[in-house]
Amino acid sequence: MRLADLALLVRAPAALSVPGDVIAGAAAAGRPLGVRTLGVIGSSVCLYWAGMALNDYADATVDAVERPERPVPSGRVPRRTALAVAGGLTAAGIGLAAAAGGRRSVGAALPLAGLVWAYDLKLKSTPAGGFAMAGARVLDVLAGAVVPGAGAPSVGVALRRAAVPAGLVGVHTGTLMALSRHEIGGAPVRVPVATLAVSAATAVATAIPGTRIDVASAGNGRRSSAAPSWLVAQFPAPLRGVVGAVPSKFRTAVTAAASLAYLGTYGTAQARAVRAPSAENVRSAVGAGILGLMPLQAALTARGGSPAVAAALGVVHPLARRLARRISPT
Repeated sequence: MRLADLALLVRAPAALSVPGDVIAGAAAAGRPLGVRTLGVIGSSVCLYWAGMALNDYADATVDAVERPERPVPSGRVPRRTALAVAGGLTAAGIGLAAAAGGRRSVGAALPLAGLVWAYDLKLKSTPAGGFAMAGARVLDVLAGAVVPGAGAPSVGVALRRAAVPAGLVGVHTGTLMALSRHEIGGAPVRVPVATLAVSAATAVATAIPGTRIDVASAGNGRRSSAAPSWLVAQFPAPLRGVVGAVPSKFRTAVTAAASLAYLGTYGTAQARAVRAPSAENVRSAVGAGILGLMPLQAALTARGGSPAVAAALGVVHPLARRLARRISPT
């Protein structure tokens, strides 16, 4: 078994869509991007890869007919190996969460892992499947919000602050799940029409300016439209006044640009599926939606008050699209 086959099994490049969930949640809660947050990102990536491996284990019989080129039905990865990979990555994900954020992060990682396994083994073909997958993405965002540390808000406050970005990511995931049910046989035109309308509404809701939390004052809920105080403190005293007065227009501009990029990628692919809802176009829309989550995450991160981090997420998106040409995210 080759390493390349394992990369195909877990859809390795698609994991680039995961860090933005955690980062958007952290930004909404007023948390800087630190070591603990990076640890939670690693945990979420492991759980994402676990879900992909478990998916191919559970779907081996179906894939033998519909997608025989995948690693398990083609025989390049034994089915039992796919299950072992899923189990190992799940354990690694929960372990990383415990190391990075203790009980708070494990409290998000355990239900996330449970949803992943329940979806792949039981819920996928049921009406609850879409809700389970959307719930997994919601938990991913909330995992970023509850990362502990100096000045971190209480769990309740963090969850309230991250509710909007988590909900928008969940809605986006719901559109993906609606489309993914028609990847093999094509879709009735009403399906991409509906998902495109929801995606447009999601972009508009994301672009509406939010109120940023000052990271240094996250615990007492003080809000600010200036640069975070932790960032201002990194500059020499004569420059702090300038940096601290970074206009909210920059944050709004980055949010709007990322929202447009989201529609420009995922929306365009859905529009093609509206014109011709073939299986090929629906699969393309699903792939675009998986990676199109990244500009949505960037918009939500900027909306939460971290436009520089959002810009970095935007840079990663083209890289993920290039990698997806070599390893399909679906």
